[in-house]
Amino acid sequence: MTQRVELATVMDRLAVDGLITEYAVAVDDGDWEAYRGLFAPDGRADYRSAGGIEGDARQVADWLAESMRLFPMRQHLIVNRRLRFGTLDQDTGDTAHVQADYVNPMRLAREDEGSTTPDFVCGGRYTFGLTRTNDGWRLDQVVVREKWRRLPATR
Repeated sequence: MTQRVELATVMDRLAVDGLITEYAVAVDDGDWEAYRGLFAPDGRADYRSAGGIEGDARQVADWLAESMRLFPMRQHLIVNRRLRFGTLDQDTGDTAHVQADYVNPMRLAREDEGSTTPDFVCGGRYTFGLTRTNDGWRLDQVVVREKWRRLPATR
């Protein structure tokens, strides 16, 4: 590999990593317009394993906007990112596939708003499919595979 190719690969890795981080921040901040903007025009997301829906980015953003009202405090921690570049139209590096684990502490909306301690925590693995577009890297596909969840203790 030449230094130019190696530098381009590093730059792509940083861009893909930044996109995954922007995804987490958009969900945590409830910025659904930013969430939609992370996707390619035909991008889709599948949250069915976590009790959600599967659909295009706009449908899923609308669903998230409604369902996340239950959790005014949320924080995605996306870790152990494994990235592989693929080929599109004979050009190596125009697609990417990321698997990453997540832990997601959240706080249910309730009357005693003084506490910020999470009372709902879940974890699992994301699969992200990405494509390089004229506007940079965009998500083609997001699949959530929830592996576990801890619900609030019943009193």
